[in-house]
Amino acid sequence: MDLKEKLVAAFIAFENRDHIDIDSSVHDIRYKAIGNFENKGFPTKKDEEWKYTSLKPVLKYDYSIFPSIENNIELQEVKKYFLHEIESYKIVFVDGVYSSFLSTTTHEEADICLLSAALKKPKYKIIIDHYFDKAADNADSITSLNTAFAKEGAFIHIPKNTILEKPIQLLFFSTGKETEMMLNPRNLIIVGENSHVQIFERHQSLSENVVLTNSVTEIFAHKRAIINYYKVQNDNKNASLIDHTYIKQKDNSIASVNTFSFGGKLTRNNITVFHEGENLTTNLNGVTIIGDKQHVDNHTLIHHQKENGESFELYKGIYDGTATGVFNGKVIVDPEAQKTNAFQQNDNILIGKRSSINAKPQLEIFADDVKCSHGCTIGELDDKAMFYLQSRGIPEKEAKALLLFAFGNEVIEKIKIPALKSRIIKLIAEKLNVEMGFEM
Repeated sequence: MDLKEKLVAAFIAFENRDHIDIDSSVHDIRYKAIGNFENKGFPTKKDEEWKYTSLKPVLKYDYSIFPSIENNIELQEVKKYFLHEIESYKIVFVDGVYSSFLSTTTHEEADICLLSAALKKPKYKIIIDHYFDKAADNADSITSLNTAFAKEGAFIHIPKNTILEKPIQLLFFSTGKETEMMLNPRNLIIVGENSHVQIFERHQSLSENVVLTNSVTEIFAHKRAIINYYKVQNDNKNASLIDHTYIKQKDNSIASVNTFSFGGKLTRNNITVFHEGENLTTNLNGVTIIGDKQHVDNHTLIHHQKENGESFELYKGIYDGTATGVFNGKVIVDPEAQKTNAFQQNDNILIGKRSSINAKPQLEIFADDVKCSHGCTIGELDDKAMFYLQSRGIPEKEAKALLLFAFGNEVIEKIKIPALKSRIIKLIAEKLNVEMGFEM
């Protein structure tokens, strides 16, 4: 039995485990999703969107779908992965199971809790039925797989006119108690009119065992909402992540997603944004620093559907060893989306002799009154800049790191949480194997 057949068979067992949503539309959505996954299976390199990313290396394992036992971990074991320097709300999962001990949730100024709990409460049923699976694209079979097994994840509902002072941390740990584990977390985030939230997300393995995480996050930004979302990906060499983020924006909203990819065997980031209002802004930024045989694929799609929308994309990549990067950014401008301003830039440095990057920026414009541009650069470190720094007494290793750090700093400067900015700088210094005695 291959992995696809195992997952389809496991779906029946999953449905029988907890009858948490029999009277909810989510129940029917799951059945349709597993049917779609069964028909399509996993994508291959024959699919245009997966042309440069093969899933074969991560699909050969006999994954456990459900943890055989509930695994508990102590705070000291994982404290370094939290933004522990600041006060925050926390929703923490261990091997796909909610950890109340490590979490700090609330129902006071906002609903910040777990999806499975919300599915059981009539109070939230109307909200979930209205939003769940309304942004996700189940034409994508991997998203359908997540939808079929969607039960556990974060449920965040920020009511209108609420500025959340404390950020929200979403942390997903895998202990390695299962030799080969697959996780399917599902997050639903609704931000009301005139509301503001900052969210930090991290998936982290605590062992060298194989883990595959297939994560889906749906975000709904209502009028004048502001969302700053940060993803930190710095996992071990046997951890793979397929991460889907779907965003729907209304008038005058601002949604920013910043992705920092530093580790993992295979990482695929899919970010899809729908502009359903006017005068709104989308910011997508990313920094990738990988080596060895690591692979990071950033796929973005921004669909401008209304007038006066803006979108800005800036992705930087540094590749060492035999690492491979992919950037595929698409911007679609509908005929009704006049006066759209869309900018897309992807810059890459190859410092490994066998490293590579496959870049494919795309524009599909069906309106005539727009400002749209895209660009891509691929190169090596500037020898003249290296010579200049070394002539000023800076050793070669530090000079190289300084230039690479400056290369990615434009994205780092967009981080609005000081504690997170410091953390990212330290992670970059570790990746570059130097000590940074300053912050830029």
